[in-house]
Amino acid sequence: MIFKETTIKDAYIVELEKIEDKRGFFARSFCMNEFADHNIPFTPVQENTGYSKHKYTLRGLHYQINPYAEQKLIRCIKGSLYDVIVDVRPQSPTYKQWFGLELSANNHTMLYMPKGCAHGYQTLTDDTQISYMVSAYYKPEAERGIRWDDSEIDIDWKESENVIVSEKDCNWPDFNDSNR
Repeated sequence: MIFKETTIKDAYIVELEKIEDKRGFFARSFCMNEFADHNIPFTPVQENTGYSKHKYTLRGLHYQINPYAEQKLIRCIKGSLYDVIVDVRPQSPTYKQWFGLELSANNHTMLYMPKGCAHGYQTLTDDTQISYMVSAYYKPEAERGIRWDDSEIDIDWKESENVIVSEKDCNWPDFNDSNR
């Protein structure tokens, strides 16, 4: 795997190191040792998948507070999506900054998100499926969120007019320190 730093502290783009031949390719999509070699202690406890029927479906921005904060390794396994993480760690040098990246079944790129970041994504095609491993079990009482169109964070989504968002995600508050 090839690890590339992002503009968010401790977050990485993870690309497959493919072994290719006329049949296609083979690659590791996760290796605990390779993560450890990059000083990323990541022990997944569950894997989640989400399916969206329609283009421009937006999910997020979600996170869990300590002690249930999650690390995630995110990939798109069907279609394509725009994946976004927001640093909500007050002591981080990238606090309140966001990073976005297109993930698709064709580019095989993944995004590693450290604890203390909120996560969201917008589908770019119909019939899109996401899969991500997480380091903590979901605890409803630890769940928090930030409104997807918060003006302080000001994420440049690929589409903002025809977006499909759940009522729950529309009702998250704008970002502020009391949201933590």
